[in-house]
Amino acid sequence: MARGRSGGRSVRAGGHAATCADATGLHRARGVHGAGAQRRFCTATPNVFALLYALLLRLRRQPGAIEDRADPLVRRLEGFAREVRKDIHKMRAFLRFREVEEDGAPRFVAWFEHEHHIVRANAGFFLDRFASMRWSILTPELSLHWDGETLAEGPGASKRDAPEGDPIEEVWKTYYASIFNPARVKVGAMLKEMPRKYWKNMPETALVPGLIASAQRGRAG
Repeated sequence: MARGRSGGRSVRAGGHAATCADATGLHRARGVHGAGAQRRFCTATPNVFALLYALLLRLRRQPGAIEDRADPLVRRLEGFAREVRKDIHKMRAFLRFREVEEDGAPRFVAWFEHEHHIVRANAGFFLDRFASMRWSILTPELSLHWDGETLAEGPGASKRDAPEGDPIEEVWKTYYASIFNPARVKVGAMLKEMPRKYWKNMPETALVPGLIASAQRGRAG
């Protein structure tokens, strides 16, 4: 189970909108605001704040510079935003909860390895989607724990803190195998959308190579 939950920061359910952009007022600069600016701040790129500061200085002289999509700096920052959007989507699509018992009641625990600082930015999605569950999301950077009323933030964890599986997982794998249609699978496209680095934390992906191989043998026969 997750370590270090005591001493974590607690946030009431209505206060989960905070993102990694909150630490600075730069996003209030003209043209650098809203979700796009927050996605830039969420990037793990080491020099992002220096680049954003350079853009801020330019905007003071040229307020319309942010609209120049051919500008190398603007294009670079937009690239950061795209990568963060992808990471946010991957977390929502590929995070898998596993059931454990805690104090005689179920808690659902998930492990996820992200590339950018997206965990806080994604908290609202999981609160809205799984409001009736007690859950924990463990990541190397920080952990989130929801008890049905309060979202608590704790320190980062490791994969060994998360459960390896649960009984429902076998039911899910059986269902996945029954609906899997290898005739429609384009392996290249699948790997682009679901890179192999996520497979180790998703129970159903362990079945994919065997299902594809079985279908290929069937076609060959």
